[in-house]
Amino acid sequence: MRRGNWKIRIFIGLAIVAFAFVQRCSNKEENPYTGRVQNINMTSEQEIAIGLQSTPQIAQQYGGLYPDERLQAFVDAVGNKLVQNSIARETPYQYDFHLLADDRTINAFALPGGQIFITYALFSKLNEAQLAGVLGHEIGHVIGRHSAERIAEGNFWKTISMGAQVGADAGNIVGNIGQNTLLKNGRQDELESDDLGVLFMVRSHYPPNEMIRVMEILKEAGGPNRVPEFQSTHPDPDNRIEKIKKAIQKYEGG
Repeated sequence: MRRGNWKIRIFIGLAIVAFAFVQRCSNKEENPYTGRVQNINMTSEQEIAIGLQSTPQIAQQYGGLYPDERLQAFVDAVGNKLVQNSIARETPYQYDFHLLADDRTINAFALPGGQIFITYALFSKLNEAQLAGVLGHEIGHVIGRHSAERIAEGNFWKTISMGAQVGADAGNIVGNIGQNTLLKNGRQDELESDDLGVLFMVRSHYPPNEMIRVMEILKEAGGPNRVPEFQSTHPDPDNRIEKIKKAIQKYEGG
């Protein structure tokens, strides 16, 4: 009876794992703007809705929007220039740029569907070309559909872990493998966005070398005790600088 129970558990576990892989394969689609095949389980419209719904709460977490409308208009102008001079204008996404009031946290990020944020702490350290580099990088995340891809991949690994736990009490082991995989993929997202950011700078006639200075600013902000690359969701700034230099050669040469 005990052996039979184990057989049933293994069968159910394998069925759950098989379901996860079938679902993952059915969600595969080619990104028309990057050419990369991705695991996506939501539409562009759903991405836009998620971003719009989340924006007020996100802004509140960073002290709201920066009160100077002149600076907000400047951020809008730089962001819209990048959009109009790149493939971003061909996408269905609604690009909105938000200058956040937080003057201590150096950060910039994008929500699915085109909502892009930069804190005043980071904005205040940048010239116009460097700001373009940051915003271009975040536009790259939107076009790359990185948030949607991470959501789909996260759901895949949760289902795989469930199957492993049911079939062999190995959910934690598989879960750790999934976390490491997502971490690695997240770093690849950053490198892809850096590459797109350089392209958008070149197309908008901003000196792309300023993107290197952005990496140096981020490195300085991290300090001597910054987290090693293999433990971080972002590649080490030194590694990113080397990739950015190659991207500059690629796009300026073209």
